Amino acid sequence: MCAPEIVRHVHEAAPRPNRRALFGLAGLAAAAAVVPAPAAAAPRTGGVVDLTHTLTPELPVWPGNPPITMVPVAWHASGGFGQLALGYWEHTGTHLDAPVHRIPGAATTDALAATDLVAPLVVLDISAKAAADADAVVTVADIDTWRATHGEIPERAFVALYSGWEHRLADPATFLNLDGRGRPHAPGFSGEAVEYLVTQCDIVGAGVDTLSLDCGADPDYGAHTALLGAGRYGVEMLAALGSVPPSGATVVVGAPKHVGGTGGPCRVLALT
Repeated sequence: MCAPEIVRHVHEAAPRPNRRALFGLAGLAAAAAVVPAPAAAAPRTGGVVDLTHTLTPELPVWPGNPPITMVPVAWHASGGFGQLALGYWEHTGTHLDAPVHRIPGAATTDALAATDLVAPLVVLDISAKAAADADAVVTVADIDTWRATHGEIPERAFVALYSGWEHRLADPATFLNLDGRGRPHAPGFSGEAVEYLVTQCDIVGAGVDTLSLDCGADPDYGAHTALLGAGRYGVEMLAALGSVPPSGATVVVGAPKHVGGTGGPCRVLALT
C-alpha cells in the first residue's frame, strides 16, 4: 500500500479530463448499463459422495504390509502448531496403483495425466455374486449386461467394481478372508474383463472395494497386468460405491504426486 503523501501527490499531478471526455465517459457508462450481465453459473444440484476410507492403524492392509503409524511431533502448546509424522507403505487404505507398480519402467505417480483423474464413473455391481462366492470376478459378460441396461460405457471412463466387501470391515479378519496358507480371498476383475475395458472401451482406470484389482484366487495378477500394462491406473479399497448410481456420476481421484511413486493413499470423490 502507498503512503498518504504519495497518493495525494499522484492525485494532484494527474491530468483532469475535459468536458468532451467527461461526456464520452458518461456515454460509455450508459451503454454499459443496457448490456446484460453474464448469467451466473447454475449451481450443482447433485451431491458429493466420499469414496475414501479413513486411514487408521486398524484398517486392513495387504498381508505382510505394516499398518499406518501416526506419531505427534509438534504440539500447539509448544510453538502454536500441531503436526503428525506419518509412516505407511504406498499401497495402504484407499490408494492408487500407478502402472510402475506392476510394470518395470512404466509411468509413476507424478507422470499420471491430471485429465485422467477426473472421469465419468461407471459402477459394476457384482455384490450378489460376491455374497455367494468370495472369489467372484467381473467378466466380459457382466460388462455386456451393464451396457445392455445402461448404454455404452463413456470414453475415458473410470470403471469401479462394487462387491459390498466393505460391510466386512467391522471384522477385519473377514475382510482379509485368509485361507489356511495365508492367501486372501476377495472379489476382483478378471484379466479378460480388464483387457476388454481397455481395448474396447478406452477406460482411464479401474477400481475395486477390496484390497486388490484381482480376485484373491488369481496367482497371476491378470487384472493388474492388463490394466497397469496398458498405462492405466487402478484404485483399490474404495468406499461407499453402493451409494452412487451405476452411471452418470463423475469421479475425482486426488492422486498422490511424489517422484518415482508406485502409488499412494488418495482421496476419491464421486460427484452425483
